[in-house]
Amino acid sequence: MTDTMEKVSFKEKAGYGLGDAAANIGWRGVGTFLIIFYTDVVGLDPMVVGLLLLVARFSDGISDIIMGIIGDRTRSKHGRFRPWILWTALPLGVSLSLLFTSPDLSDSGKVVYAYITYIAFTLIYTANNIPYGALMAVMSGDHKERTSIGSFRMIGSYGGGLLVQGALLFLVAYYGNVSPKIEVTELASNTYQVDIQATRDAQNVNVKTDAAVATFLWNDERSSTDNATIGKSFSMQANQTYSFIVTGEPNITAAKLRIIDQKKGYSYAFYLMCIILVLLMVVTFYSTKERIQPPIEQKSSLKQDIKDLLSNRPWWALLTTALFSATYNSVKQGMILIYFTHYLNNQLLAASYLIGLMLVSIAGAVLMTPLSLKLGKKNVFIGSLLLSGATISLLAFCGPGAIVAIFVLGLLSEFIGAMFSTLTFVMLGDAADYSEWKNKRRATGLVYSAGSFSTKFGGGIAGAIIGFVLASYGYDGQDSVAIQEAIPGIKMLMSWIPGLIALGAASIMLLYPLNKKMMDDISDELQERRKLEKAKE
Repeated sequence: MTDTMEKVSFKEKAGYGLGDAAANIGWRGVGTFLIIFYTDVVGLDPMVVGLLLLVARFSDGISDIIMGIIGDRTRSKHGRFRPWILWTALPLGVSLSLLFTSPDLSDSGKVVYAYITYIAFTLIYTANNIPYGALMAVMSGDHKERTSIGSFRMIGSYGGGLLVQGALLFLVAYYGNVSPKIEVTELASNTYQVDIQATRDAQNVNVKTDAAVATFLWNDERSSTDNATIGKSFSMQANQTYSFIVTGEPNITAAKLRIIDQKKGYSYAFYLMCIILVLLMVVTFYSTKERIQPPIEQKSSLKQDIKDLLSNRPWWALLTTALFSATYNSVKQGMILIYFTHYLNNQLLAASYLIGLMLVSIAGAVLMTPLSLKLGKKNVFIGSLLLSGATISLLAFCGPGAIVAIFVLGLLSEFIGAMFSTLTFVMLGDAADYSEWKNKRRATGLVYSAGSFSTKFGGGIAGAIIGFVLASYGYDGQDSVAIQEAIPGIKMLMSWIPGLIALGAASIMLLYPLNKKMMDDISDELQERRKLEKAKE
């Protein structure tokens, strides 16, 4: 007989955490790199991208609820939720690889392909992640033990994010290396003519100096209508020479020029990440165990499950708060690469920033457990939202040269924000316990799926906000002049816009009714009920 309040082993917690490492190779990979891939590499209009993310995430949110219902009714020798982690591992990896593959299509064909592959990815991700999230709630009946499991989950989450966000830009540079013939001729002090001849065709090549200081001006018939910008993006044809006038930086040599085929680089980098994703999911399946089952007398009734959910006040508060907090996180995450590429003019520096974010997030997730046990989950949730939002808003006052201040503010905001991100999924387990305590019925998958709807749809809202704001400033990822004119929009999307969203989320969380004492009482009573049920078996 399994004691539902038993301690879960370190090995099992770590195995569970690896599942979120795998999931976040996909989730954070898409959240961080997809917008700039669509706009700067594929060449889609930011308004089109914003609408795509909003529509796809809304449909994905609906599928979350359906998947929760399916998960609660799955019957297998491996449990209700674990099998889905195994069944969807390979399809999830394949769908992610297709998402970052850009076939040669017409403009309308690219949009259709983007919709098909993105919606396919979100649906498969749902079939994987809803059961994964629900699994935590049935690994133990002790809400304190679930808080610990939640910390492992978020450490895994940030570990996966650290891998994809820290390594991907370097992998893009490695796989996208064009290796063309380059001739540099000094024309005057700090003024050079740079001639580049491609050895192969390459779409959407990006050329900059390593220092990202020098400005480039086309040295052909385009020079009369061109503006000097830091770097250029263009497509190369084999054996054709591309000439630029480069100024503003001393001692430019061929070795100091960075020329990357972004299309090939992104695709091959994500192919490697997808292999890792699949392997980690398999490890999670084999290392975890389900212990909590619905009450013996509970009969399957979708109508009653939904009725119980709609009367679940803690769930409603979490649903709405998670919508705002997910939007907050997704706006910040989606803007990082654009901010570093076009405002700080140093895309590779974003890799160091992203690594820093992941490291401080792990520390924040670890700190969450003792703080929550001492202060209560609700208080830590609200406090972390307010402090994180206030800190990120200060980026509005940072110029492109204030690198140290940008890093300090960004990392501090992420460290604090990791606590509410971790608590969201832990508290959904509490909401499932509350429903079982109140209604003597349990629908774990439905509780997690409906909560996940808000986080998914929040990401869609964030994508729409980013796309619409950038479009309002005329942003074109393949037009260097248009990019410079959109800088004010880029700055506000990285600072006070997410800050205001965090304030709204904290205000809603005040309505959450479960405190530490109430959860202790609920856990104790549920444990007594389960002991009585087992005695009847």
